[in-house]
Amino acid sequence: MEWFLAVVAGGAIVMVVRGWDVRLVLLTASLLIAGAAGNVPAVVREFLATFSNEKFVVPICSAMGFAYVLRHTGCERHLVLLLVQPLRYVRALLVPGVVAIGFLVNIPLVSQTSTAVCLGAVVVPLMRAAGYSMATIGACLLLGASVGGELLNPGAPELQTVASANPGHPRAAPQVQATNSLPPLVFTQLAVATVVIWVMSVWWERAAKVEGGPPAPSPFTVWEREIGSPAETERINLVKALVPLVPLVLLFAAAPPFKFVDIPDEWVIPRKADGKRDPAYDGRLVGLAMLVGVLVAAAVTPNKSGDCVKEFFTGAGYGFTNVVSLIVTATCFGKAIETAGVAQKLGALIEQAPELMQPLAAFVPLAFAAVSGSGMASTQSLYGFFHAPALALGLDPVAVGAMVSVGSAAGRTMSPVAAVVLMCGTLTGTNPFTLAKRVAVPLFAGIGAVVLLRLAGAF
Repeated sequence: MEWFLAVVAGGAIVMVVRGWDVRLVLLTASLLIAGAAGNVPAVVREFLATFSNEKFVVPICSAMGFAYVLRHTGCERHLVLLLVQPLRYVRALLVPGVVAIGFLVNIPLVSQTSTAVCLGAVVVPLMRAAGYSMATIGACLLLGASVGGELLNPGAPELQTVASANPGHPRAAPQVQATNSLPPLVFTQLAVATVVIWVMSVWWERAAKVEGGPPAPSPFTVWEREIGSPAETERINLVKALVPLVPLVLLFAAAPPFKFVDIPDEWVIPRKADGKRDPAYDGRLVGLAMLVGVLVAAAVTPNKSGDCVKEFFTGAGYGFTNVVSLIVTATCFGKAIETAGVAQKLGALIEQAPELMQPLAAFVPLAFAAVSGSGMASTQSLYGFFHAPALALGLDPVAVGAMVSVGSAAGRTMSPVAAVVLMCGTLTGTNPFTLAKRVAVPLFAGIGAVVLLRLAGAF
């Protein structure tokens, strides 16, 4: 069985690299493995359950719908312009600045691809005018948009996965994860990866000049010629710039430790007969927050409000087609390898060597996300492999879930088949494999630092 599993997994990787659709490959591999294990019905049940699971459908589709509305109304562009404005004057800070801004924009937008699109429209001409090569621009854009900013948004599906696996846990609520267990890991990953790519960018640009690439001209002269002086650029509307933050603020304000507002259950889902809150409340609250954001976006752009509802459902459809579908097939693959006994063997290995928990929780999801191209799918399909061993060792399963989520985000960012990598390649005219290779070293350095600090008890 182990040899068969290795052959199927290896074949799946080859097919994905050759350009086959990831969903088709994962689903086929799932059925082959489950067939060999004699439990195909388990994969079929997993497919149907995940396909109709509102834990993913509601947050993901509503968040993508909101992202489409922001793009339609131009609100996301004003947020980017507001954040990028200071970088126009300091070329030396463009690389870390672009990464940081991409990270910040990804928090309210959740979607890495949407972040790359709205950021790229401003950042690509700005960095190009400053003399940076397109490969360097694409790498900075990719790292910022995908390093893990969405994990600080309570609407992120990864947080829903961990929360649903730990009902009743005091720190399992998505809002609490976004303010408690995830920030130390995410900001460590961001800081280390940013420093590494900043140093590497100097080497890349020197190599580009040796190979005959364009020289780095005086930034002020070129910026004014190609994109206009700061006074001539598009005027920033502060109200529009703040609209993307509306759902984020609402979600944090409605949850501990802040609890500034109380969203009645009747607006989301009525309480159960025993008076307890329905587990679906958190996911539906995300959907409600996104709908409020859509209404605010329509209100501040009355000339675009007529098509806001249409754009919302267009984005929701995109989310189901391109995100939920990946989660469904990756979850089926996870169930298949679970039926093959991999989860039990992994758990036994961790019980024998508990010090392997943190490295495995980071790097196994990283590898899976690098193949599948989805951090969300990796977290959903693999978190269960580490949940039971964490409980057996007396470790906090929510903290382990944070490690799985951060590792999955890193793997997605270095995956040449990830949607955000393909988008950054399109925006900069760069081969996706080139971008994946350029961000791999910063990401490995970042996740390595996170693992070492966790093992040292720093967080």
